[in-house]
Amino acid sequence: MLDFLLWNKIARIIAQLADTLHISTDRALQIFYDSDVCRMLHGKDLGLHLMSDTYIVNDLIAELRNKQ
Repeated sequence: MLDFLLWNKIARIIAQLADTLHISTDRALQIFYDSDVCRMLHGKDLGLHLMSDTYIVNDLIAELRNKQ
């Protein structure tokens, strides 16, 4: 059951990332799964999964900016 909730959260994050950056959902999916944020989100001991979708998207965008 918890995996289902996490998958839904990831889908919402990817959709919001695509909307925010004006990119395709395929590109947003690739960006998300290549990120440290993705790894942290799957580590339930870090608690990132408890944060809002917008918080996580902003964290992901900040990570992208830092990598440039």
